[in-house]
Amino acid sequence: MGIYNLIMPRALITLLFLLAGYFQSVGTPLEAQLKDLSLGQLKKRLADIDSELGQLALPSPRGGVGSSGYRTRIQSKPDTSMTIRIELGEEAVIDEVVIVPTLYRDSERGLRSGGFPVTFRILVGTDDSSKEVASFSAEDHLLPRIAPLAVPFDPINASWVSIEVSTLSATPGTTNQHTLQLSEILVFSGKENVALPQRAGTNAEIFDPLSSLADGFTPFLMNAAQGSSSQSRPIRILSETFPQTLTIDLNESQPVHQINLHTADMTLSVPMTQFSCWAVPRHIRVVGANQPDFSDETFLCEYEQKSIYGNGPIIIRRFPETLCRYIRLEIIDPRPIVSINENLRFFAFSEIEVFSNNQNIAQGAAVVVSSGLKCNEDSLGRLTDGLNYYGAILPIRDWVKQLSRRHDLEVERPLVVAELSLRHVAQQTKLRRMIWLAASLGAIIVIGFLIERLFYLKKMEKMRTRFAADLHDELGANLHTIALLSDAATAAHDSEEEWQMLHRRIRRVTARTGIAIRHFSHIVNADGLYRGLVEDMEKVSRRILAKIDYSIDISGEEYLEHLKVHSQVDLFLFYKESLVNICRHSDATRVSTQLKGTAREVILTISDNGKGLSKENIPASLKRRARLLKAKLSVEENSEGGTSVSVRLITRKGFWHDKSKASIHEPLKIKK
Repeated sequence: MGIYNLIMPRALITLLFLLAGYFQSVGTPLEAQLKDLSLGQLKKRLADIDSELGQLALPSPRGGVGSSGYRTRIQSKPDTSMTIRIELGEEAVIDEVVIVPTLYRDSERGLRSGGFPVTFRILVGTDDSSKEVASFSAEDHLLPRIAPLAVPFDPINASWVSIEVSTLSATPGTTNQHTLQLSEILVFSGKENVALPQRAGTNAEIFDPLSSLADGFTPFLMNAAQGSSSQSRPIRILSETFPQTLTIDLNESQPVHQINLHTADMTLSVPMTQFSCWAVPRHIRVVGANQPDFSDETFLCEYEQKSIYGNGPIIIRRFPETLCRYIRLEIIDPRPIVSINENLRFFAFSEIEVFSNNQNIAQGAAVVVSSGLKCNEDSLGRLTDGLNYYGAILPIRDWVKQLSRRHDLEVERPLVVAELSLRHVAQQTKLRRMIWLAASLGAIIVIGFLIERLFYLKKMEKMRTRFAADLHDELGANLHTIALLSDAATAAHDSEEEWQMLHRRIRRVTARTGIAIRHFSHIVNADGLYRGLVEDMEKVSRRILAKIDYSIDISGEEYLEHLKVHSQVDLFLFYKESLVNICRHSDATRVSTQLKGTAREVILTISDNGKGLSKENIPASLKRRARLLKAKLSVEENSEGGTSVSVRLITRKGFWHDKSKASIHEPLKIKK
């Protein structure tokens, strides 16, 4: 590569890094993280956010009448301590707490939360111990939000969950009034909400009841933004006798512990023509059995709506685990709490879920109604199809986590867009600054051309030296090998098999020589000429030292494999030329080779028991190859006679592609 090509890109990169310091600023932790991303990473992040948002549940607010959650009395100061504690009834291994805010309509911003705490911490524990699992302050920028706040943590055994609030937020529409308001608190053990329904307590003066804090009702309808719509159909009541029944066949007996009744949104008109609880029976009893005639029925749970606040989009009832095949809903009182039509003669559900091991096992199950009820097969099938009006029905934990995740992404997205805009502005500014630097860069380019010219002659001389060395070491050794093989073939004329073998070897060496001649200008790229340092050394030893005992001891092969190709070829040609010199001049009967690779150096030593070689008579071809390797060449006399020729190559930065991935191998030893 020319000096011009080296200087130009490095100069540009240096100037860009110098200019980048002008555009650093301080923001939120998320903004600081975004500033550490490259432009390409920011664009990818924006695309990832948009892609993920398209797969997350949507925060669709529920309508009608119902409980808005828990609320304390108005406080004049925001720095007011309050504590909410939920008793789980029995110890359970929990790993996530979800806090759902209370929602209000805002004339300017649409939906917003009211009374969500600013500074608080979450503690969990048992009668014997407690632990803080999370804490939040104004620096965490939780507000504004309408989505649930999902707080995961390492699984821990607990019998209660406590939220200790130290800073309140302002009541919607005011600046000097503060309150604590929450719609729901969910505590998950795996997929199960173990806070439902449990007892809650507080040290604050309450305005709305605590019982609504863990009733399973959130201000959202389940809108998974995926799956097809399945609109509910009413089940008509024909009989005046109750209870009437709706039976689900689970196909086999399974341990069940929870049932979810998804209420039907039958009034889709705007404005609504019915109350939100209009199609929900006032009193439902749920029993299970293993016999189809329910002769062994077991009471599971019941739902009795005592006010308009006892109804929500999903009615969840947990009960002790019971082995059942059949689940029966007994409609004891079908009348809704409030209805415009007093003579209402039907009820409806969007979906009925039955859980075993926190999995809905009722999906696709057959549903049968008693003779006093009327509904077609298609409508009954929709009760267990896993869909509601908006699409797929998700597990409660997955649903609220998706709502929480959507909030985080919708907060992050405008920051990413803003950072991209700043980067584009910065790029324009940098471009203008680069214009006045063009003259300086032009001078650098001119200097580069001059330096390039100065080094041109030296480079050409080096190329000529390498061409001569490659041709001498490769072709000279090949010709010597051909001569040796020819002599052996002449001597083996009485053995047809040996003569044929020697003939084939001569043919291969001749072909190799032809390849080397065709690629003499860049011999390292000759296709099939070099296959690897260790393999090539073994092959050339077998050809050249055909009548000499030899051994090859190789260690550190994992380092040799990552040596640059040029260096491997130069080491091989040095070895090849050394063997030719031994055969021609030393009269040796034994040759020993050691090749050792480490992270810092490579040492190649060739020893023989021949006539010996003085330091003053080192062949010029070996000196030339050592210079090309930039390695140290040394010659020593062996104590038992003969000579040891050694070349030591220091491995500098860039010789190894990836030292961290090198594996340790046993030394390779090859003997004739």
